This record gives sequence, C-alpha cells and structure tokens, in this order.
Amino acid sequence: MSLPAEGPQAEAPSPRPGFGEALRFWLLLGCISFGGPAGQIAIMHGELVERRRWVGEESFLRGLNFCMLLPGPEAMQLATWLGWRLHGLRGGIVAGTLFVLPAAVLMALLGWAYLRWQSLPVMGGVVFGLQAAVLGIIVHSAQRIGGRVLKTPFAIVLAVLALFSISLLRVPFPLLLLAAAATGWLAWRFRPCWLPQSEAAVAAHAALPRPGLWRAARIATACLALWWLPILATGAWLGRDSTAFAMGVFFSKTSLLTLGGAYAVLPYVATQAVEVQGWLQPAQMMTGLGLAETTPGPLILVLEFVGFAGGWQHPDLATPLASGLLGAAVAVWATFLPSFLFVLTAAPWIEHVGRWPRASAMLAAVTAAVVGVIAHLALWFGWRLLAVQEWPAALLAVLIAAAVYVGLARWRWPLTAIVPAAGLAGALAQALIPIAA
Repeated sequence: MSLPAEGPQAEAPSPRPGFGEALRFWLLLGCISFGGPAGQIAIMHGELVERRRWVGEESFLRGLNFCMLLPGPEAMQLATWLGWRLHGLRGGIVAGTLFVLPAAVLMALLGWAYLRWQSLPVMGGVVFGLQAAVLGIIVHSAQRIGGRVLKTPFAIVLAVLALFSISLLRVPFPLLLLAAAATGWLAWRFRPCWLPQSEAAVAAHAALPRPGLWRAARIATACLALWWLPILATGAWLGRDSTAFAMGVFFSKTSLLTLGGAYAVLPYVATQAVEVQGWLQPAQMMTGLGLAETTPGPLILVLEFVGFAGGWQHPDLATPLASGLLGAAVAVWATFLPSFLFVLTAAPWIEHVGRWPRASAMLAAVTAAVVGVIAHLALWFGWRLLAVQEWPAALLAVLIAAAVYVGLARWRWPLTAIVPAAGLAGALAQALIPIAA
C-alpha cells in the first residue's frame, strides 16, 4: 500500500475537535469510504492531516504502520486508533463502529436482494457480469501488490512458493502465514538484504503517555468478553450444531488470519465456506465479493455476505430472512470485534512498535507470500467461472475481466462504476447467449 508523502502538511496539528464534530466526520467517512484500503486511507489522510489538521503527519504514518502489522482491516483499525488519539476510548469505539456500520447495513440489503431474486434470468446475467469483473479486479490486485513488494529475488521466491504450497500442496493458510513470518524473521537475523525494508522500519519514534498495564488488561478483558459472550450465547440458544454458532467460531478464527488484506484470506474462506461447510456456492462467493467492491467500508465485509447467504440457505430460525440477518450479524461481530481488542489495548504503544525492524521484516515476508495467495485466488475464481460456461459465455467473461483489468491498470476507472457496468453487460448478454447460473 502506498503511503502519503510527507510535505508541508506535516505541520503541528490544529486544536483537537469537539466530540460531536468528530462523530459527524466518522459517520460521513463510513458513508463515502470507497476505493478499498488504499482509497480509505487516502481519504483519512487528506481530511485529518491535510485539510482539518487534527492529526500530525508522523503520528498518522506511525499508526498506519502498526495497523499494517495486525490481522484485520487496516483502514478500519487506523480509523479506530485515530479516534482514540482524538478522544480516548469512546473516540476509538465510535470511529471504528461508524467506519463499518453504514456499509454493513447496505451489504445486508444487497444480500437480501440477491438471494430474493437470484432465480430470475436477468439476475443470472448480472451475477455473471459481476463475477467476470471480480476476476479482473483480483488479477489487477495481484499485479499491483506484486509490483510494490516483489523487489528482491527472495521475495519473488516466497510468492512462488506460497502459490505452489496453497494450490498444489494444500498447505493450510494459517500455517502458510506462520511460515512466511518465521522466514522473514530469519532473513532479518541473517540476510537483511534479502527483503526490502518496509516503511515501518523507518518510522520515527514519538512518546505518548503510557497507561498502566492494569488499564490495558481491563480493556482487553472487556473486548474479549464482548467478542465471545454473544457467540457462546448463540450456541446455548440454538445449539452448538447450529449454523450461526459454527459461523461465530469460524469467523472469529478468520479474523485472526487476515494479514495482508481481504484478498489474502479469501481462498481460505472460500474453501471452508464453500467446499467444507457448504454454506454457499462458488458463484455466490464471487457475487459477494463483487457486491463488497461496490460498497463503502472494508472489503472484508464480503464475510457478512457469506454469513447472510449461509444463514439464509441453512436457516436456524423460522424464516430465511431472519436466519440470514442473524448470520450477517454474527459474521460482522466476529470479524470486527478483534480489531477493537488489538487497537484499543495497544493504542498507547502504537507509535513505539512501528520502529521495530524485526516486525518490519516479518511483515515484508508475509506480504510477499500474500502475492502468491492472491494469485491462487485468481486461479480459483477463474476456473470456477469459466468451467461452467459454454464457449460464447466463457469468451465474454474473459473479455469483461480483461476490460476491467485494463481499465484499472491504465485508466484507473473507479470500482463504483466498473462493477455496476459489468453487471449491466452481463444482463444484456443474458438475452443473447446462454449463461450458466
């Protein structure tokens, strides 16, 4: 991810805003934060550092560097830390919640509309177009991230080994992350030139008041209780064999594996949710990713769609809609509560951790491996899209994916225009050629 360049905006920040003024900003941010993590971080930098000057340049970068080391959505975690920086614990909770809430509500509405009308022929065409667009988006993401992090032969080898390991050897994703992190530590220890030094290693140190460990322990205990008590209560209510409880456990585990962004963990989610649990079909998984690309908020909200679709199709409650909403709520809760745990507990020390060279090396190795994981994701989605189509539709899917890739790579088309346009193209194609559902 590219970081904002330092410049004149790095002056001392303006006086801290009132809580009400900050709350209005976080709500606005939650409604307009399109463009994935890079776009969301750019919006926060432009508004908070350059225009409003509520946060200094170096503090912003140190917070970003630390959040990139954590599992979970780094843009949401950065918003949480910036909210804490401005107004303490309540500021962090409000900032993180409002960053996610508007997009979560919209995703639930889109999931309901899709599942309610997915049997209509026109919906099949729309879904086909969305899936082809997602394929182009993933290929572009792999190329963009690879160009940024694969700067040494060792990093390239890590990416190729990750692709080989997850595609052919079926190495579990958590084990792959641990192996990459250990490799990064060894490289830092014995061959530091093998991996490019990340921005985290050169972040300047600035002291913040350090609260006692007792306060951090209390916050961590409260977050852990808020995270797990609703999930355990769901199991006691519906049974440990219920879909909602299984999702709570699964998404809690997934939230600890999202190093490298949403694309890195999606192969693991797709394998478990589609092939192991059977909560949804591969085409539905791809559709959920396409919907997540068109909404504000973190891309990892695709997990909310997985929860909604899984609950709808494997209901625990009286109606599919109620079960879908429960599944969506469980997915959102289990995915984002850990981020509050990590950030709010460690907030006073964030500016210090960003200068750890060994953490920087481990992050660089994990990021290199993630490039191979994203390449595997493109192969996984591409095979499942093209294998079910006859040649006219398969050719059209390749053309749509190629057009999306070129539009992103060369002309920087906005995703908010690309994805609906691809859906419209698929709907029009539905009237001309046979498209498999």
